[in-house]
Amino acid sequence: MFSHLKNIETAFQHIKRFSYLLIAACTLICGFAVYKSYQFSTQAKQHIYLLANGKVLEALAADRKDNIPVEARDHIRTFHHDFFTLDPDEKVIETNIGKALYLADESARNEYNGLKEKGYYNNLISGNISQRLRIDSIWLDMDQYPYAFKCFAVQTLVRATSTIHKVLITQGYLRNVSRSDNNPHGFLIEKWATLANRDTTISP
Repeated sequence: MFSHLKNIETAFQHIKRFSYLLIAACTLICGFAVYKSYQFSTQAKQHIYLLANGKVLEALAADRKDNIPVEARDHIRTFHHDFFTLDPDEKVIETNIGKALYLADESARNEYNGLKEKGYYNNLISGNISQRLRIDSIWLDMDQYPYAFKCFAVQTLVRATSTIHKVLITQGYLRNVSRSDNNPHGFLIEKWATLANRDTTISP
């Protein structure tokens, strides 16, 4: 009888250990499944699908910190393009300058007001002069905030009789602001100044 009870107790101990192992295995499997599901969900959220001209295009989302230098350079490029790309039309000038002024502080507005007082934009209109800008390079210091930059570009003034090419070098700082429709990159140019703006070539 005692032997029978001992066998029952031994069997119970085996079943108990087996149950613990089974519970532990189920817990590990469930934990692994939850982890992989979360990982898959995170990866899926990083993929964005765009519909363009009837075609589905896939884009990959990334953290802003990974794109700060790219966005900063594009912000600088967009500002200079809008500020210096002008045609002999008052509406075009107002539109382009207006878009540029959303991307910078009062230093850009002061530059605009100074040029306006000197009659610069009136001369473009009266002389039928178109102004274009080609940016050669942008130096950006991401080690200190606000981020210092220098922009190296070629400014071209096209008139009926000649074309003037100028070297344009500007500098300033970038600080973070909220994104908006008028400022999609979320930067603001501060202490913007022109270091050089001199003629290089004049061609007929």
